[in-house]
Amino acid sequence: MKKLILTSIGELNPKHQSGHEQYEYSKYEVTDSRDKYEVASPNEGNQTVVAFYTIPPGKSNYPFHYHTTNEEVFYFISGNGILETNDEKRPVKAGDIAVCPAGESGAHKITNTSDTENLVYLDVDTNHTPDIAYYPHSNKVGIRAAGGVRDNYSLNSKVDYYDNE
Repeated sequence: MKKLILTSIGELNPKHQSGHEQYEYSKYEVTDSRDKYEVASPNEGNQTVVAFYTIPPGKSNYPFHYHTTNEEVFYFISGNGILETNDEKRPVKAGDIAVCPAGESGAHKITNTSDTENLVYLDVDTNHTPDIAYYPHSNKVGIRAAGGVRDNYSLNSKVDYYDNE
């Protein structure tokens, strides 16, 4: 049974990720993000996924991307950065909020532009599955669905619908 959550960033244990030179972050999950895709049915997981992110100086947390199903909202708590969109790179600072709709118009990437200070923000996402994320800069697609589906593919290797049937 789901229950009300009352917490703060100081009460949460961060999950640190730094699998690539450009990308690094600590994620403080308020709602368990595994519920987003690892449930047997979409109705079993949380309807929203909520987390705080801390991005070190000069790093980004994720590549430029957009979702076909889920929306994301970012509320910037401290630090300075750049929010890259399809049209521009906009500076962000404490107190700013960004709403990224599902679809290409919601494409985004967040980068910390400080030399010394972390960029901290609250991330609130809708939780609809399946969701497909497109990565225009690297020509990839990510498929996320209930049952633990979390796969990435290069769009350079498209095949015909009846290929290998």
